[in-house]
Amino acid sequence: MHSKIEVRDLDFYYGSLQALRAISMLIWERQITALIGPSGCGKSTFLRCLNRMNDDIPGARMTGEVLIEGEDIYRREVDVVELRRRVGMVFQKPNPFPQSVFDNVAFGPRVLGLVDGRGELGELVERSLARAALWDEVKDDLGRDALGLSLGEQQRLCIARVLAVEPEIILMDEPCSALDPIATLRIEELMRQLRERYTIVIVTHNMHQAARVSDRTGLFWLGELVEFEETGKIFTRPGQRLTEDYITGRMG
Repeated sequence: MHSKIEVRDLDFYYGSLQALRAISMLIWERQITALIGPSGCGKSTFLRCLNRMNDDIPGARMTGEVLIEGEDIYRREVDVVELRRRVGMVFQKPNPFPQSVFDNVAFGPRVLGLVDGRGELGELVERSLARAALWDEVKDDLGRDALGLSLGEQQRLCIARVLAVEPEIILMDEPCSALDPIATLRIEELMRQLRERYTIVIVTHNMHQAARVSDRTGLFWLGELVEFEETGKIFTRPGQRLTEDYITGRMG
């Protein structure tokens, strides 16, 4: 096992406001890393630093390094489109395109030219839907409107859309916050399955979820990484008093 992502001394600013301070972290390949902490503590900002989604925010700037497989993704010559193919994002609310189920999954491969024929594209769509645990529910009507799916199905469709462009890393920003408990458990089980192929980083406010699905957990607080350890240790033997106070509900 080796690290997939290495973050070194990352500072992040929105204009004059410093949102992240001196974040350093190793994220291991084919593990689930959970980021917890109260609202506004920098978790989502940090997550978006991992595929440069903050680049388009006016006045935003970052110092430090983010390395994927040893390559600094903030070098000037890095192809950001290719980076975001390698590092996919699943958002808090499902955001399927107002198109068919098939066209949602096929969109990225078509744009990026990843497949040659309709048959090859069909195989890729089926494989992606199967990996997202959605194939059995939609296989009989791939032409149906994606917006007609349940919220849980829409979120799995969005995961299939990410998988279709063959990423290495999947970022998830509170992917279950809009879902009911049953749909949430389906997504959690899916994450455990996907961990066999992909490196996953998830932001969650649900500490029970972090405890259930993740291998390592980091606590963010006021823009700083307070503690980052194996999940079992974080939740049973935290090394920092602030971590213990947050987990037990005394703070945050």
